[in-house]
Amino acid sequence: MKTVILCGGKGTRIRGVADDLPKPLIPIGPYPILWHIMQSYAAAGHKDFVLCLGYKSGAIKDFFLNYRTRVADFTIDFAQDRALEFHGFSDEIDWRVTMAETGEDTLTGSRIKRIEPYIGDDETFMLTYGDGVSDIDIAALVDFHNAHGKLMTVCGVRPPGRFGEMDVDAVGAVTEFNEKPQATGGRISGGFFVCNRGVFDYLDAGRDDEVLETTPMRRLAADGEMMMYKHDGFWQCMDTYRDFALLNELFDAGTAPWLAGR
Repeated sequence: MKTVILCGGKGTRIRGVADDLPKPLIPIGPYPILWHIMQSYAAAGHKDFVLCLGYKSGAIKDFFLNYRTRVADFTIDFAQDRALEFHGFSDEIDWRVTMAETGEDTLTGSRIKRIEPYIGDDETFMLTYGDGVSDIDIAALVDFHNAHGKLMTVCGVRPPGRFGEMDVDAVGAVTEFNEKPQATGGRISGGFFVCNRGVFDYLDAGRDDEVLETTPMRRLAADGEMMMYKHDGFWQCMDTYRDFALLNELFDAGTAPWLAGR
């Protein structure tokens, strides 16, 4: 089963963090957030990826074409026809990655429609965005999708709160403070999907401005073809500098939930 990742957006809300990079290459620790997302799928046995490229696609292509030199120490010997010697490098990946140019200004639904040929004969594929990490159980998500038989499963999460949440006692003393608590209200799409290929029938091949999250998903819901998988664990997108700082703090502290046990 292939995993499609939307990597073409401009990330305008996070400008100022790394303006020379497309959003999926903004780093968490030494690796781009895109690598972290792919590693989560690979740990669940899903290593065949299709990247929907757009804005600054060349940077993403360059990262994978030059993966070892990007992440490892090495010596280059110009006297020996530029022979490379890598030092202490053990992070070899066995992923298959298809880079699909889907247009710099193309919107999400149209990007997905354009990669339909790369799904091949597969009846099912996974879909996510290139800017969010989670400790979601990928295997359980796929099992849930296969059990209900509808065209699309969307992961429903409770988003982190924007402001600090305080618990107080009867006299007003603060007993607990959480910097970014999980909201206790309704769920939002966490951006982790499983789709049957029938989803392509809801997308218009003649457009580049179709947004997956508007008309296509509303039609799927109206037709009774969308189910929600509840995820109550960790989920965090990287939309702002504050999100970027939080994810890097978790990684640096060795407490990144999306990497736990992987």
